[in-house]
Amino acid sequence: MNGIAVLAYSGGLDTSCAIAWLKEDYAFEEVVAVLVDVGQEAMFQPAIERGKLAGADDVMLLDRKEAFADEQVAKALLANALYEEKYPLVSALSRPVIAEAVAEVALELGADAVVHGCTGKGNDQLRFELAFKAKYPGVKVIAPLRDRMWTRDAEIAYAEARGIPVEARAESPYSVDDNLFGRAIEAGILEDPWTAPPEEAFLLTGDPSAAPAPTDVVVSFDQGLPVSLDGEELPLYALVGVLNERAGAYGIGRIDMIENRAVGIKSRELYEAPAALALIAAHRALEELVLTKGELVAKRELEPKWAKLVYDGGWFAPVRSAYDAFFAATQELVTGDVRLSLQPGVAVLSGRRSEHALYSESLASYGIGETFPHDAAAGFIGITALETDLVAARKRVQVA
Repeated sequence: MNGIAVLAYSGGLDTSCAIAWLKEDYAFEEVVAVLVDVGQEAMFQPAIERGKLAGADDVMLLDRKEAFADEQVAKALLANALYEEKYPLVSALSRPVIAEAVAEVALELGADAVVHGCTGKGNDQLRFELAFKAKYPGVKVIAPLRDRMWTRDAEIAYAEARGIPVEARAESPYSVDDNLFGRAIEAGILEDPWTAPPEEAFLLTGDPSAAPAPTDVVVSFDQGLPVSLDGEELPLYALVGVLNERAGAYGIGRIDMIENRAVGIKSRELYEAPAALALIAAHRALEELVLTKGELVAKRELEPKWAKLVYDGGWFAPVRSAYDAFFAATQELVTGDVRLSLQPGVAVLSGRRSEHALYSESLASYGIGETFPHDAAAGFIGITALETDLVAARKRVQVA
């Protein structure tokens, strides 16, 4: 026992207070706060200073933006991952990155405990704790906000009494989580599912009614992953950022859903994920052009299973790696271009092409020069209909 706790630190009210709680209530001698950059819009220096004022012995800032894009975001795009057919796992994807970074620091320090700022009501407790256990087997996990319920007002008063500067105030209307893949917005007036989302809740996306004139963007893929926009090659993290800006200007990527949480309750969630929704739509379209029918059927069956697994905190589960292996095997020839028309509130698919396309215009065409073997169709239907004929004949006998 060395009296060290390592905290997954966001710089916000909850985790800033958690630093003080760990020393005052849990009697840790040393608290190390780990702030992980996954592309969120944040002022990191004030967060670092806030952590030190809260009592952290060290505040570490770790840059994981590119790793997050190349691992979690890339695999989510290959999986066309949409939880409950809507949510592109914005927050769920970042948690294993953050937790793994925290566990690495804890292992290096031989820490007695790892700590997160989740409550008992949310999904993130699962995501953090399963990841902690996967990367630091047997470690003690502490969740101060789950162990002791605090109201927002009480937390603010606690922080102010200890000289901890916090950005949150009692009138703060929403809880926001963001990273390079998008934003998640909840709480406040959004907890009433009848209340329309106010425009002020959105940051990545503009009002669709004020969108600019429609424009096209061509997304090029190599083995299933987007590699360029309109011919400009970009690393994935940068490509997502550019497309967030371009598609977001049209109000593309707004999601308002009643979501089934892993802990058994429903919650009203807003998301902004312009690039995520546009890229998944484009990737699916290219797959439809290139993959065989059997590959598409099998992959579409597994995609929602992948999304639910990751949503429920199973990033490090062996079955996720098995799903990924299958998805990767299907992507060898998923190379080509997809054209999207950016319009108010929606990215409309308007074209796709690939040198590996299984689509044959001469087979599909009804025009002159088409090559479909019509003579074979009658025999195909006759064989296919054999069982139907037998079932119908049996039914006639039974009725008679």
